[in-house]
Amino acid sequence: MAAQTSTAKFSDIYELKEELGKGAFSIVKRCVQKASGLEFAAKIINTKKLSARDHQKLEREARICRLLKHTNIVRLHDSIQDEGFHYLVFDLVTGGELFEDIVAREFYSEVDASHCMQQILESVSYCHQHGIVHRDLKPENLLLASKAKGAAVKLADFGLAIEVQGEQQAWFGFAGTPGYLSPEVLRKDPYGKPVDIWACGVVLYILLVGYPPFWDEDQHRLYAQIKAGAYDYPSPEWDTVTPEAKNLINSMLNVNPAKRINASEALKHPWICQRERIAAVVHRQETVDCLKKFNARRKLKGAILTTMIATRNFSSRSLNVKKNDAIKESTESNTIEDEDSKGRKQEIIKLTEQLLQAITSGDYGEYTKLVDPHLTSFEPEALGNLIVGLDFHKFYFDHVLSKNNKPVNTSILNPHVHLLGEDAACIAYVRLTQLIDRDGLPVTKHTEETRIWQRKDGKWQNVHFHRSGTNSTEAGK
Repeated sequence: MAAQTSTAKFSDIYELKEELGKGAFSIVKRCVQKASGLEFAAKIINTKKLSARDHQKLEREARICRLLKHTNIVRLHDSIQDEGFHYLVFDLVTGGELFEDIVAREFYSEVDASHCMQQILESVSYCHQHGIVHRDLKPENLLLASKAKGAAVKLADFGLAIEVQGEQQAWFGFAGTPGYLSPEVLRKDPYGKPVDIWACGVVLYILLVGYPPFWDEDQHRLYAQIKAGAYDYPSPEWDTVTPEAKNLINSMLNVNPAKRINASEALKHPWICQRERIAAVVHRQETVDCLKKFNARRKLKGAILTTMIATRNFSSRSLNVKKNDAIKESTESNTIEDEDSKGRKQEIIKLTEQLLQAITSGDYGEYTKLVDPHLTSFEPEALGNLIVGLDFHKFYFDHVLSKNNKPVNTSILNPHVHLLGEDAACIAYVRLTQLIDRDGLPVTKHTEETRIWQRKDGKWQNVHFHRSGTNSTEAGK
């Protein structure tokens, strides 16, 4: 069945079955195509809860998935928009994660690792030939088509994937998962297809010994390791790995993306295309044992983040944990997508500057457009009392701010924004106010302020603020 965007109702074509997984804004269910009886996995997104930015990302994901038709890629078969929901109908892949399957095998060798990596490289090569960079290649996104022995490895989750022109290198934003990020992304350099090859190198290292090449509990130290390309092959576990396997890893984990091997070249590497002759066939029990521990750590981290989402209602895009083995959410537990968060932080800073400008100019009408009618606040003028509503603030607009005809300039220093999901944010900053006093002399005052912003019906409003400093009406509201 060709991938398409259907205009018919979803329920006319498919019958929904049991739930396979759930995210903050979506749910995945098994479904059966009524006409053929074929089974698929339907990712059901509640579009009423999505921001305009999330709508764009959803459209990008669907557009990319429609383009990709390869045996080693989870395929999109249908895309249906229907009464506040968007349905993405994918292959039903039932074999679970590749890494979980490996630890259940009775025998696992370099030859098996080579065969797995060949399939991963086939999917990456196909993506790159079609101008797609995955950006989030990692174990959680490597699935098996079925539980049958020798089932195909399939690359899943194109929620962070981007479209590029040829060998284009540009800054597409800080996106990926910490342990798999490339040096060029961490340096915030222009990047492109080589970021996927770097991630393949990390995956291959894990496939061979069961633990990652870069690891530190402290993320800053982890990033320093990656940028320096600081990995090694410690004894005794690496002593039994063939030199050709290490050579391929070195080619993939080259810190210079221009010198990094590409996917088509990697597929021609002797360790991949001549595995029967070159790769070792000895069973790697130590690798399996280490991989069990590695998988357990991943699952524990996922469980912790699932609890955080359930109790704190984090955005699916900032902390989204995958739980199903079929089609998974478009961003996972440790996945970072910083280009969007950076834009929203700038938006909060700009809104705060607009609000302070309305205060400085005594424009109460503009002020009320930016604050919630039930605004709460702590400020020195209230003598320690919590103020609710706008009457207290309107008094100063009517009798002080609007009558001040002397120049006043307000600046925000050191703003720091915390994003609290998609629709809330907190900003803390130092507010510097320059004014002329009654004697005509310049005066500079500063206060520390914190403001909580919330998006209601698509519109940001200041719902709470806390201001320290002296009792001063010049400082404003």
